[in-house]
Parts: sequence; C-alpha cells; structure tokens
Amino acid sequence: MKTKNTSTKNFVGPYSIIIVALILFASQLVAQPHYIKDPPGDNQSIMLALLLDTSNSMDGLIDQAKSQLWKIVNELAAAKCYDGKKPNIRIALYEYGNDGLPSSEGYIRQVSGLTTDLDLISEKLFSMTTNGGNEFCGMVIKKSLTQLDWSSSHSDLKLIFIAGNEPFTQGSVSYNLACGLAKEKGVIVNTIFCGNFDEGISTSWKNGADLTGGTYMSIEQNRKTVFVPTPYDARISALNDQMNNTYIYYGKSGVSKKEMQSRQDRNAESYGLSNKVDRAVSKSSHAYQNSSWDLVDASKNDDKAIANAEAEELPAEMKGMSIPQRKEYVKQKSDERAKIQEEIQSLNKQRQEYINSHTPQESQDAMLDAAMIKAIKEQAAGKRFIWK
Repeated sequence: MKTKNTSTKNFVGPYSIIIVALILFASQLVAQPHYIKDPPGDNQSIMLALLLDTSNSMDGLIDQAKSQLWKIVNELAAAKCYDGKKPNIRIALYEYGNDGLPSSEGYIRQVSGLTTDLDLISEKLFSMTTNGGNEFCGMVIKKSLTQLDWSSSHSDLKLIFIAGNEPFTQGSVSYNLACGLAKEKGVIVNTIFCGNFDEGISTSWKNGADLTGGTYMSIEQNRKTVFVPTPYDARISALNDQMNNTYIYYGKSGVSKKEMQSRQDRNAESYGLSNKVDRAVSKSSHAYQNSSWDLVDASKNDDKAIANAEAEELPAEMKGMSIPQRKEYVKQKSDERAKIQEEIQSLNKQRQEYINSHTPQESQDAMLDAAMIKAIKEQAAGKRFIWK
C-alpha cells in the first residue's frame, strides 16, 4: 500500500498563500500615485516652459499666446500647495521653426529662461514674429531640457507645452529620445497640435505626450480670444493705475524696468480692456514679483535692500531721504499696494462669476489657454496642488 506524502502539501499551502499576498500587496503599492508615498516638501514650484512654433502659418498661435498670457498666469497664481502655501512660479519661453533663426541652432531660440519676471516674458512674447520654416520638435524639447534650470525636486510640477502644426518627427533629434530625457528629469511634455485632432495623432503629436504621461490636445490657432466685458473692469483698471504708483524703482535697471511695466500694460490693453484687467489681476497676485528693481518687493526678501540702495538710482522724491525716512516711505507704499491688491482680488471673484455665467461654452473650447489650463490642473493633482 502506498503512503501519501503530505509533507509537501503542508509546506506549499501556507507559504503559497503568503507569497500571493505579498505579490498583491506590492502591486497595490506600485499602483498608488507617487505623491502618496512621497508627500511634497516645502516651497513647491510650478515650472513651465512654453515652446512655440513661429513659422509662417503660426501667426494665430502667437496672437493667442499674447492675448491669453495673463489668463494662464492667473490660473497658476490661484494654485495652492498641499499645505496651503502658494507655489513659486517660473516660466520659460522658446521659439522654433523660424527661418530667421540660425540653422546651426536648428532654427530654435531660447527667448527667456525660467524666470519669475513676468513682464520680461510678456515683453519677449510681444516681440516674436513668424517666418519660415523648419519645425524640429525633438530638438527644441531637448534644448529646453538641457538649457533650462529645472529643479531636481520630485515635489515640483515641471511642465513643457509645445505647440505647432508640422509632423512631430522632423529633425535630427528623435522625439522619443527627447521625451525619454524629459521623463528622466521628471518633466511632463504636453503637446498642442494646431489643426485637426486626428491629423495630430497621425503625425505623432499624441505619441510625444504619451511618452511622459502628458496630455495631447488640438486647438484652432486662428480663432480669436473671446473676452467678456464685465461691470468690474473699469474699477480694476483704475486700481491697476494706482498700483503702478506704489512701485519704487532702484538699481541700474530700475528705470527701464519701471518703463517696461507700463509698456506691458499697454501691450495687454492692445487686446482690449478685459485683457488689461487680466494682467492687473496677475499683478495683484504673489506670482508677480519684482524684487530685482522694486524696493517694496526687495525689502520683503532682504532687510538691507532699502539701506543699500544707491541714492542716485532712486526716484527723485527719495534721493535726499535718510535711511529711516526711506523705510517709512517704502512701508507706506507697501501698505498702499496691499490694500489695492486685496480690492482687486475681491472684485475679480465677482468678475469671474460674471464671466463664467456669460461665456458660451463653445467660446471656451479649442483655445490655447483652455487647453493648457485643463492639462495643468490635471497634472498638478499628482503633486497635491489644489484650486479652490
């Protein structure tokens, strides 16, 4: 009579259950969003590089970017970190596909590196023109990854938005290689095809976004931005003009930077009062920082900024002031600005409610700002940024 060997059964049964349980547990960990395992640290940043095709057919795209810059900034400024703090916001700008640029650089130009200077971004954007060209998407993505000062923090939201209308495959640098590098750096590549949605898919724009977990979008680049006039615009515009009077220039570039501020007000207003108001709202937010030339902002970051400012590089009314008088004057302007900013923010809440209830849905779709804002909010959730 054969004797049953039960020792193997007794061994395999309990241990196989344990092994299966461990595998299931591990798979659940892998499936969880990254931020659950690694909560964001302090001083989170949103870093955004905008890569714009400036070939001949892209006049409409550049026009949308100019008229929608401050809408996008306002959405970024409305974000909050997981702990309720406000993130640092830095924006970079590239142009590509322009035959007026050196062929040795792949017809690509870094217009601005990652910066908090939003007036500079506006100034550069309004100076861009179309010409040509040869659109090398892989190459411009790679350049933006190697040239810009991206942070190494997993807590920061790092985004590239590239917009154009030629095949994503052109040029000597493979988009697969460029997007692979982006993934290594924790940068999400979002692609915006200017034209038919299906054509963008067939020309690899969706593939480029998919490689980094980004979003593929298509827009109608020749549609004009729709602005909704509101009963609050005139008051916010007047407050903006008052707010400009609270800026105290200093340093060698102070005068030119103050002039740039006024020039960007005019550039924004060239698209109408509503766009000037969008800019005023941005200027009333934490995203608008000018510590390099404004003593009010500078004094918040450096206690010695007021005392160290050279008298000859100050406004006429401050040249003869003692250090205590300077400090009192700066405090007065700081308090005045804070009060104006608070009123602008309060009015803007009512303004946004009015805009939301008076904007046809079709006017909100297929535009650069709408496409970008939707992607930003979706991807920011992975870093625990919130909008309320």
